[in-house]
Amino acid sequence: MAKPGYGKRSAPGQQARARDDFALLPTRERYVAGFVDHLPDGASMSVKQLAKQLPLYGQQAISTALKALSVAGHLRRVRCAVGAGDETRWVFRTFWSRTARDNEWWTTYLATETASRSAGSPPPAPAPVAVPQQRTAPEATPDPAPAPEEPAPATTPTAPAARPAAFSPAYLALAELGRKDIRLALSADDCAALEPHAAEWLARGVTTDYLIAALTAGLPGQVDCPPRFVRRRLTDKIPPQLPTAPSPSPSDGTPAPRLLMECTDCGRPGPPEALPDGLCRPCRAAHSAGGQPSPDPTEIAAVKAHMANIRDLLKAP
Repeated sequence: MAKPGYGKRSAPGQQARARDDFALLPTRERYVAGFVDHLPDGASMSVKQLAKQLPLYGQQAISTALKALSVAGHLRRVRCAVGAGDETRWVFRTFWSRTARDNEWWTTYLATETASRSAGSPPPAPAPVAVPQQRTAPEATPDPAPAPEEPAPATTPTAPAARPAAFSPAYLALAELGRKDIRLALSADDCAALEPHAAEWLARGVTTDYLIAALTAGLPGQVDCPPRFVRRRLTDKIPPQLPTAPSPSPSDGTPAPRLLMECTDCGRPGPPEALPDGLCRPCRAAHSAGGQPSPDPTEIAAVKAHMANIRDLLKAP
């Protein structure tokens, strides 16, 4: 019975089970309510599945009984969106209460469920564990180095101050220009000098791919001085300031996790306030007009036995 679809969800605050539960309901509704009440949470409550489990009644009778149980305040059907991005789909749930509830109680309860689902954001990522800084080994007494190696530091050629190992995206984009087009090959010093200009582009919301494409588009046949040419383009073609959009969270593509109630009879969706007794206006009007009373199971059995007897008589020679 635990199949996807109208999965059962038990409402809170129900009274303990007793022998006189659903005693005020008609026979058919009492029979269906007793069966549904003993189903585990998550069990399918579609009309088709219930009709398979309840041999005394067909799908039409089960549908009518569920509508009567909704009017009596024992159940409400809702739909909610689950998933993320393109995988979003609507699933259906049936909230069940052994204790009959009025419309105000159901409206408040479903509003609380909607608020709790909307506030239920994914748990924040755990804070990075503070790893204690590795204590550098105490400077050991240097071993006596051989005499010829002592002047080695003096023989090291003086090199320009090395850049930090982590280069900025602007610096890397400028360094990539020479690979995209040899006419814009820049040296390390050129990239360092032009880095503030390229960083201003990135600060305006463009990507490094956009920056490289803008600098390499429509080049002349020959570029005599690549650094000066790139500087001129960085100055003349700087893009306008773009609004910085907040970084999308993992749930941005997901619809708001809210509950949408639907009519127990026809399935028309709507807010709880518009569906008193769990029914839309046309279905509520049809139900108020009155229907046929629920047949007693003994009468059904008697009718079946009578029809079987008639068939046997017809087959007799």
